[in-house]
Amino acid sequence: MAARAGIVEVVTEILTVYPQAIDHINRKGQNVLHVAIMHRQYKVYDKLKDKDEAKRLVRGIDNHGCTILHRAADTKFYHGGTRPTPALKLQQEFIWFEQVKAQMPPHFIMHINRKGKTADQLFKDMHREQLKAAQHWVKNTSQSCSTVAVLVATVVFTAAYTAPGGFLQNGRPILLDKPLYSFFTVMDVAGLASSLTSVVVFLSILTSSLEFGDFHHRLPRNLSLGFTFLFFSVTSTMLTFTATILLLVHLQTKWTASLTYAATFLPIGVFALFQFPLYYQYFMAAVKSILDFLRKNLPGNWDFLEIKDD
Repeated sequence: MAARAGIVEVVTEILTVYPQAIDHINRKGQNVLHVAIMHRQYKVYDKLKDKDEAKRLVRGIDNHGCTILHRAADTKFYHGGTRPTPALKLQQEFIWFEQVKAQMPPHFIMHINRKGKTADQLFKDMHREQLKAAQHWVKNTSQSCSTVAVLVATVVFTAAYTAPGGFLQNGRPILLDKPLYSFFTVMDVAGLASSLTSVVVFLSILTSSLEFGDFHHRLPRNLSLGFTFLFFSVTSTMLTFTATILLLVHLQTKWTASLTYAATFLPIGVFALFQFPLYYQYFMAAVKSILDFLRKNLPGNWDFLEIKDD
């Protein structure tokens, strides 16, 4: 009951007072690892997996012929996870499945239950609807973000050919010698480059197959990259606008200048306020995938690079 409810303190206290309880099997032939994994009790699983007894518990097979990996693939007691979007929810399920698989003896991974399915087959069958929801969300998000990125690129491209203050007869910008003109040029180029890069990233997502394996590492990493370039392009566009205003209008009074700065950074602040939680989730997913790759491929012990999920 404690494992099913995810109450780590009660699980710890029971095992302290009566250590033999870890070998308890319920009427369905399931041990405590089966129950904790099936109910997605991550903290209970983390508490139990490092115990010496876990080496034999991971070999447990219940009355339905299911290993703990089959129970990690089962969504009977899955209630949506802790991530905010369908793509991240599916990734969380992938990571959970891979974590359990890493604890399994190799010959148990291909074990077939009474319905004739391996854990991998069961995972794909049980998460098919979740995959469709994640594919739909990724396509809609990528289309919307690529549209915004194209609009930003159009604005900054136009601004490059309409220099503040106009041009002399020889084609030289009138305000070229002003310090802010260099800032205007740099921000305009940065906005154009980042918006076009964002378009390329989101188009690559739209043209990908969006299969199960893509949601493990590649798609969250690409979405994080696309969001980063899109946010930077919006920021650069607003700074370009600020530089234009300051070049054309010489603000003498402090309160007028303060209002102008506030109006300029208001869209950036609102955009960051609403998008930061989503961006943070995808950024952390991208960082975890990179660290996992380094941890698995670099020689030596790099377990300190592992980032635990909440």
